[in-house]
Amino acid sequence: MSMRWTRLLLASLALVWAAASPAATLKIATLAPEGSSWMRQMRAAGESLEQSTEGRVKLKFFPGGVMGNADTVLRKIKLGQLNGGAFTASELSAINPDVAVYGLPFSFSNIDQVRAVRQIIDPRIKAGFESNGMIAAGIAGGGFIYLMSSKPIATQEQMRATKVWVPEGDKIGQIAFDEVGISPVPLALGDVYTSLQTGLVDTVGNTTTGAIAFQWATKLKMMVDLPVSYTVGILAIDAKALNRISAEDRSATVAAIEQAFSQLEASNAADDVQTRQTLANEGIQIVAPTAEEAQAWREVGKRTVERMQREGLISAEILDLLKRAKAEAGNS
Repeated sequence: MSMRWTRLLLASLALVWAAASPAATLKIATLAPEGSSWMRQMRAAGESLEQSTEGRVKLKFFPGGVMGNADTVLRKIKLGQLNGGAFTASELSAINPDVAVYGLPFSFSNIDQVRAVRQIIDPRIKAGFESNGMIAAGIAGGGFIYLMSSKPIATQEQMRATKVWVPEGDKIGQIAFDEVGISPVPLALGDVYTSLQTGLVDTVGNTTTGAIAFQWATKLKMMVDLPVSYTVGILAIDAKALNRISAEDRSATVAAIEQAFSQLEASNAADDVQTRQTLANEGIQIVAPTAEEAQAWREVGKRTVERMQREGLISAEILDLLKRAKAEAGNS
């Protein structure tokens, strides 16, 4: 074989190899602040992925909301300026309405019940994203959300006298507070701390870990010890971006993120125990509601779900699956 043909053959093989395993950088945005457990685990996923793919796939993160709020990030993903993002479930309800199921108020009584239910519902959630052009590469439980305030909120009557925050676009929160007789103040997550400082809002909902991570705890004085809803974080990636890399590297990408989110969920559970004590140590009063108040809140949850179903915000199918999953878990 002549030297010329040898060079041509080698060049052709190089092109084939490059086409089979193109280098890719997946750009991921999130509101999670740098240094938080969410960012630590996501960066660990990026390091693991780069090593396992020998540099063919990298994750580039934009933390702390530098790419804008959830709606802005989703728009940038659609335009191809970003490839994915880490979101709360409520921020993705427009893409996959089934994700609202975990945020339904007062639907879960304890973390064991949630874990059992998720074994059944998570696969449906993932399938719902795939049918809408997104891959839910990782789902991690963020814990239970509690109501917290700089003012007394031990009763619904007291809460009606405060200015309550609800996340932008959070239909569940809007409906639930409307059922209590409250007109909440819709704000982006990144605007809450400043709004607590200025008094634009007094009452917020967050996990104990989130209240500390976003520094809200420094402005709060009371927490109602009644789980309102369960929050999950989802790292969703545009399917078109994943499909541009090899099948082997796609699998490695999802596996690295799934592993990181599994570890994140375990650390979140441990953090919730520790941060609850931290809140108490910082002088935040943790108040258990009376049986009457707790039941009144559960009635709010029931009316919220009924109204969401009437308004077409959640399907009868996912509600039926939730009911059956809870029954299987022994908590109907």
